[in-house]
Amino acid sequence: MMGSAFGSLLLFGATGDLSQRMLLPSLYGLHADKLVPDDLTIFGTARSPMSDEEFRQFAAEALKKHVSADRLNDEAVASFLPRLRYVPVDASQPDHFDELAKAVKPVAKDRGLAIFLSTAPSLFASTIDGLKQAGLTGDDVRLALEKPLGTDLASSREVNDAALSAFPEERTFRIDHYLGKETVQNLLVLRFGNLMFEPLWNNAGIDYVQITIGETVGLEGRAGYYDGSGALRDMVQNHMLQLLALVAMEAPARFDATAIRNEKVKVLSALRPITTSARDDTVTGQYAAGVAGGAGAPGYIEELGKTSDTETFVAIRAHVDNWRWAGVPFYLRTGKRLPVRTSEIVIQFKSVPHSIFKDRGGRLHRNRLVIKLQPEESVSMHVMAKVPGLDREGIDLREVPLDLSLTTAFAGSRKRIAYERLLLDLLEGDPTLFVRRDEVEAQWAWIDGIRKGWAMNQVTPKPYPAGTWGPAAAIALTERDGVHWND
Repeated sequence: MMGSAFGSLLLFGATGDLSQRMLLPSLYGLHADKLVPDDLTIFGTARSPMSDEEFRQFAAEALKKHVSADRLNDEAVASFLPRLRYVPVDASQPDHFDELAKAVKPVAKDRGLAIFLSTAPSLFASTIDGLKQAGLTGDDVRLALEKPLGTDLASSREVNDAALSAFPEERTFRIDHYLGKETVQNLLVLRFGNLMFEPLWNNAGIDYVQITIGETVGLEGRAGYYDGSGALRDMVQNHMLQLLALVAMEAPARFDATAIRNEKVKVLSALRPITTSARDDTVTGQYAAGVAGGAGAPGYIEELGKTSDTETFVAIRAHVDNWRWAGVPFYLRTGKRLPVRTSEIVIQFKSVPHSIFKDRGGRLHRNRLVIKLQPEESVSMHVMAKVPGLDREGIDLREVPLDLSLTTAFAGSRKRIAYERLLLDLLEGDPTLFVRRDEVEAQWAWIDGIRKGWAMNQVTPKPYPAGTWGPAAAIALTERDGVHWND
């Protein structure tokens, strides 16, 4: 349940890449639009020694680099920077948390404290323990956890248990930034705010679903993390399974956190295990040298500087074993060094039961709903239409899109960073767009089954040239079912 906004925010990892690209620009955006309390104080912390003024200068440089020029207002920046303070903390040094408490407690008193924890998972337990010992875990404190939350079900439970030792579930906010994207939320409105879709949103009306998240980049300085994770754990376990759950969930009784998350858990629990079938239902790949973005790109091994069996691409044929979705395959695909940067959901409807146009030469295509999440947010419904003409020699039909570009339709509204919404919800205590513990653990249980199947079946990544859509086996995965990827 949403309450009044807290007046203090503590950012762990405040000098990291996420803070520079997303968190500081998001907080600036909320400040510029006057959406946060006037007295909100933002504490940054990291291992590096830094004064308040140095941190403000660091933040100013991050804003200059990552905020568009039309949004970077000198007056707004000047009034935002004084909100920032900095306290160096090494999570392995308990006495550092005492110094943190001395700085934060007088400010957070009677104003509430939201903590955003973006550190290595290995530091979660010691950080939470340090916060607890320093008295920074009371009833007026909320904790947000940035992924990765473990590397498997067992380590995820350790992270969740560490959080639970100081923060009850209702004060723990697990972040999946995809849930803050405008089009992801529009998916719920599309499904449950329009009568036309619900009668067809099942195995009687839908043939299959595709979810693709493509990245054109390689390691980008994340070699240490990524090589220990891979595409399955980095993207499928969180973002892709959350999108699948939103597509497949039943209508919640209410638009609130408990009702929505209850329905998502049911979907995740209904995912058919992929262990013995891992060789048939999954494809893994690792990019080799090729061409990306019009320039030569090195292979993963060359970028990493050592040999590795980590997958940079994965495609999966999944099934949700319940009445609504029985027999409908969900094809998931994600990878690095792909031809385009994209995130999209494709809903392929079945054919009409009988075509009245075939005797006149009219060829029907099945309706298709394409929901694009990035780089541009749009919803497109592909329908059949007649090509203008006299049709003396037959009727000419063509597939045409009915497009809703959110950028165009809401031209007067600013496109927000997903973290703006999530940070504001954290401050206000609204958990709807955050992930509950049982969701995370259901996701990890399914992912662990796939990884076990890979080990049992000796599945290793197949090479694919950078700039292509993964190994040829990914094409065969769908074409065995008579399905083509929506490239």
